[in-house]
Parts: sequence; C-alpha cells; structure tokens
Amino acid sequence: MGGNSFGTLFTVTTFGESHGAALGCVVDGCPAGLPLGVEDIARELRRRRPGGGGASTTRMEADEPELLSGVFEGKTLGTPIAIMVRNTAQRSGDYDALRDVYRPGHGDWTWEAKYGFRDHRGGGRSSGRETLGRVAAGAVAKVFLGEYGIVIQAWTSSAGGIDVPGPEDPAFDLDEAEKNPLRIPHRLCAQLIMEKIAQLRGEGDSAGGTVSCLVTGMPPGLGEPVFGKLDARLGAALLSIGAVKAVEFGAGFSSAYAQGSMHNDQPIADHEERAYRLPPGVPALGFKTNRAGGILGGISTGMPLEFKVAFKPVPSVAKEQQTVDQGGSLRELVIQGRHDVCIVGRAIPVVEAMAALVLADGLLLNRGARLQA
Repeated sequence: MGGNSFGTLFTVTTFGESHGAALGCVVDGCPAGLPLGVEDIARELRRRRPGGGGASTTRMEADEPELLSGVFEGKTLGTPIAIMVRNTAQRSGDYDALRDVYRPGHGDWTWEAKYGFRDHRGGGRSSGRETLGRVAAGAVAKVFLGEYGIVIQAWTSSAGGIDVPGPEDPAFDLDEAEKNPLRIPHRLCAQLIMEKIAQLRGEGDSAGGTVSCLVTGMPPGLGEPVFGKLDARLGAALLSIGAVKAVEFGAGFSSAYAQGSMHNDQPIADHEERAYRLPPGVPALGFKTNRAGGILGGISTGMPLEFKVAFKPVPSVAKEQQTVDQGGSLRELVIQGRHDVCIVGRAIPVVEAMAALVLADGLLLNRGARLQA
C-alpha cells in the first residue's frame, strides 16, 4: 500500500497536515457489529493531547473527533469508518522564518529532495500532529482487540537520561503513569524526570527517552512467516512513528551478549483455561521465561508481548544552531513556536495505537491460516 496507508485486511489511511484544515483517518476492514462510539475515539485522543509539567507544546487543540461514516446506532457497519478532527489553533505565522531554511534534525531537506517543495508550517505532514490519525484508528483497533481480551499498556521507561524501574520493582505502578504528563509508572522517578525536563526547557534544549509496552491476553499463532513475521510488522509500524530510532523485543539488544543455554525460554505444559482454540493434536504450552518477548519464529507464543521503543530528542530546540538556507548560505537559527521538550509521554498512545493496528490485522489474517475444526 502507499506511504499513507497501513495494513492488509484491517487497514488505515491517514490524512492531513499540522496547519491544514483537518486531520483524520479512514479505517477499512473492521468487522460489522463491533460496539463503537465517538467517545471511544475521543478518550484516546485526549491521552495524546499536551499535558502539564512543562514537557509538552503549548499548542492547545480541542481534538474533538467527528465520526463521519461506518457506524450506525452504536455499531460498526463493516464499511469504511471515517474520522476527522479539525485544526482550530494554528499559528502558521510562527513558521514564516523557516520557509527557506532547513531545520537541523528535521526532514525539511529530504522532503524537498523527494517532492520538490514542502509545507514549512510546523513540518506539514511530517509533524508530530500527524499521529492524531493513527491514534484515532488505533482506538477502533483497541475496541476490536478488547473483544478478544487483548489489552495494550505502554509507559515511559526512561526520559532525559533517567531510567525508570520496570514491573519487577515494588514501586512500579501503571495507575501512577496516568497521573503525570510523561506517563511514568514510578512516583519518585516522575519527580526527578520532570525536574530534568524543567531544566532543559530553561536551557532551550530537549530530551529523548524510551517507551515500554506490554500486551496481555495474546493468543498464539499471530504472525505471517516469512516476510510478515509479527515482530517484523510491529517493527515497521513502530519505526514509522516520527522520532523513533530503535525497537527491541523481549531481551532485545542484550540477546547479542547472551548464551543460548541461558537465553532460551523453556516450554512447559499449560493447563490454564484459555479463550482460544488450538488445532487438533497441538498441546497447550507456556514458557518459564519470556526473553523472546512473546514471539518465536515470527509467530506469537501466547505469552505477553513485550517491546521497547527509543525516541530521539525533539529536534526543535530554542538554542542557536547553524544551518543553511535554500540558497546554500550559512544561517544562524533559533527555532520559535510551540514545541515539546520531551515527546515520550504523548507518544505512548501512538505506540499503543500502532501495536493495536498490527494485532487487529493479525487476528483477521489468522482466521484464514488453516481449515477450522
């Protein structure tokens, strides 16, 4: 599919620019009969909006979704679901000085190298605001996954050079993550990181970070070998998010330093009651550990899906930088406007949305994998 569309059976096409009239998405392939309302979408969009604490942009948009098609009397029709959100707080004049200048760390020049010109107002289609359509589509996918008992939860696992303890730490609390703007599941770390963010804002600088994600309720069998492996599709989806520079599953990069005898996840008999059905003759298995992150051979194991995503620092900083303009002249640049200092908190619903789209597509694809008993 084209660069603005994603998925095989459960598909999404997003549209719109940062300073255009509206943004949104069209979701196709969602089965009929799924209970869906505008609040399901609005709830996820609220999570994507800027929060307090000094980490986020000061651009405040209502982000109220309009459900244009595909739903009747609270249920999906099986037809394309169109969702639109109108822009209401553009200040395009903030970007006039950038019309002929290439911002360091942005895709300004690469877009011109491809298309011949670009929308300089906030980056246009390459703006972080583009993720709004992803989150709206992901909201539909999340409702669909909920019918199968699949739950996606992501959180900030590092920001500003400060690591956050994982679920093994007694102070780890996912409820706490929804109480602070960076979605940090650890109260003390949240305080330390917000202090660091405040310092960076005062210096006119920015910070990167990582987002960890856990998906529970996973059935085994999702993923399409050879080129459609579940981790390959998730990797492509997550790397399509602006500012993402790396993705790891399970033990991730540390696997390169491990020994096979210590890294392998030992299969064990699984006698728990499960919602899914295995093919005749295939025993129910579990695993003592989950270093594989819930995927083996490109196919889900039924264990929780675990992955981590790395985000680079926001490139729009208020410090003076050197660049060149369209004429090739050296320029001194201080970027004005409304920008995030650290995007990881706002990126969490985007990460969840892209994972949801991949898994919804995977569930539909898996229905045709074999003759059903």
